[in-house]
Amino acid sequence: MSNSPINNAVVDAKIKQLRISDVGKASIREIVALVNLVEEETGVKYIRMEMGVPGLPPAKVGVDAEIEALKRGVASIYPIIDGIKPLKDQAALFVKNFMNIEVNPKGCIPTVGSMQGTFSAFLAAGFVDKKKDTALFIDPGFPVQKQQMMVLGLKYKTFDVFSFRGEKLRMKLEEFLCEGNINSIIYSNPNNPAWICFTDEELQMIGELANKYDVIVMEDLAYFGMDFRQDLSRPGVAPYQPSVARYTNNYVLFISSSKIFSYAGQRCGLMVISDELYNREFPDLQKRFESPTF
Repeated sequence: MSNSPINNAVVDAKIKQLRISDVGKASIREIVALVNLVEEETGVKYIRMEMGVPGLPPAKVGVDAEIEALKRGVASIYPIIDGIKPLKDQAALFVKNFMNIEVNPKGCIPTVGSMQGTFSAFLAAGFVDKKKDTALFIDPGFPVQKQQMMVLGLKYKTFDVFSFRGEKLRMKLEEFLCEGNINSIIYSNPNNPAWICFTDEELQMIGELANKYDVIVMEDLAYFGMDFRQDLSRPGVAPYQPSVARYTNNYVLFISSSKIFSYAGQRCGLMVISDELYNREFPDLQKRFESPTF
């Protein structure tokens, strides 16, 4: 890269310092650390987009409500593990208003950021069926999720969707699903950094295959409503955020406040489980967790 504005020797030295074996496969946080060191050494400022934070002020209504809650003393009380009723009710209403999806508030579970939600869901999905020990990622996605799988010691496969749009996506998915060992399909929509948005037809394909092969679809909606080619911001008015939830009942949705509300620092996320999956019993879960429900 002879035309780089940054001295290659500096960058190479910092890569070596951080012990990054392959910068092309580095995690988001490794890239953050690398850029921090290069900035410090060279004085050249980078446009920082690697963490996906919009850089906008947090929504005032959220800040004001949090201040009032702290004044009421909520910080001294452990919350109910699956979420307090007002939050669960409002979460279900949010899903109805902006996705046009009906879900019981019981299945709307607050998480410490979407990452806690995916960690828990991966762990559960990995043991729903002893014959299905592998998850399938449609890339590009959130790299940390694969690190979570590694931490959990769970198997996964992956493919890049770039060359498999439209009907080709169905064919590619079926290549994996017909093996009989896939427990879940995981993807981001929209995704970062490619900003690929699945069409309704593609989401329908994913949903239909999930029904056919009885696999769980995990839809990461971190960039909820950010396909600005159409106005998805009006509650209760079409068009709505596209989702696989219209085509299957085997779904888990992950909604993050970090991007859509610019509320990244407080680690507020939401895991939305379909009514059918929430109430379904899996004998193999009973063996692993002493409870049969997802």
